[in-house]
Amino acid sequence: MTQHRIAILGASGYTGAELVRLIATHPAMKIVALSADRKAGMAMDQVFPFLRHLDLPVLQKIDEIDFSGVDLCFCALPHATTQVVVNALPRNLKIVDLSADFRLRDPAEYEKWYGQPHTAVELQREAVYGLTEFYRDEIKTARLVAGTGCNAATGQFALRPLISAGVIDLDNILIDLKAGVSGAGRSLKENLLHAELSGGTHTYSMGGKHRHLGEFDQEFSKIAGRPVQVRFSPHLLPMNRGILATVYVKADPQVVHATLAKAYAAEPFLKVLPFGALPSTRDIAGSNFCHLGVIGDRVPGHAVVVAVLDNLTKGSSGQAIQNANLMLGIEETAGLMLAPVFP
Repeated sequence: MTQHRIAILGASGYTGAELVRLIATHPAMKIVALSADRKAGMAMDQVFPFLRHLDLPVLQKIDEIDFSGVDLCFCALPHATTQVVVNALPRNLKIVDLSADFRLRDPAEYEKWYGQPHTAVELQREAVYGLTEFYRDEIKTARLVAGTGCNAATGQFALRPLISAGVIDLDNILIDLKAGVSGAGRSLKENLLHAELSGGTHTYSMGGKHRHLGEFDQEFSKIAGRPVQVRFSPHLLPMNRGILATVYVKADPQVVHATLAKAYAAEPFLKVLPFGALPSTRDIAGSNFCHLGVIGDRVPGHAVVVAVLDNLTKGSSGQAIQNANLMLGIEETAGLMLAPVFP
């Protein structure tokens, strides 16, 4: 099997480390370059001791990497940094970006949600939105794929088929979401210190301020053919990995379940549970799977959809590899059928 040569920019962060973990057993990918900024010159096992069994390149500055021998580059860099870096990379290089810089198609929407003008608008127009199950054909021929937000992916898996089928009230959607702390990245933040976070549950970016709302607005409105605005309540839980989204909709519960089951029947990573069964974040930890469950609400004519995924895997790095597989002509599931970790 052909070994595709892979570079990972931003390998010292959580999503970068997750990419390395997954690619380590990938049958058709070989890591040939790793970058970091402050940790350039260090060995990867100095940054992440859990990877010490692997023979990996030393971390470099981005401008030290020779991209002429690289087939595909993953960018796991901070927002705003990525658009500058990607704009300077060779134009023939395939790129999967894990930041938010190319998710929103409208430059004005990017500026609205991220507080600054986009500096690589032509690339923004070129990028394909990376929710694999819904953009496969475009991803296969893309040069630049923009990975989704992890929260945005979870909510979309619960709602996209329902909006497409016209089985829910588009003006009555509430997403109540709980996320693990790794979704906030590896940078030191006071509110993420153990003493500040553990033992409690915290709301954040409430009242329509969360940036992933830009993706919900963009994608749901595109499907519906008219503006759709969901209510979104995000919470931070003292757990390392995982997202659980409880989605409340006005619809017949059995129809909601049947619609999701039909939409995802052939999807290898999306599992719809029997009606009345609900998933847990424990069921998908460390894996590229998303589990969905549906129950009826106590109020007649209303349904509850619960979707769970691992924010670092299906919500980010696993999704990125799934997209890269398509871009490189590899079997979509290659390197991603690892069972979840339990307990």
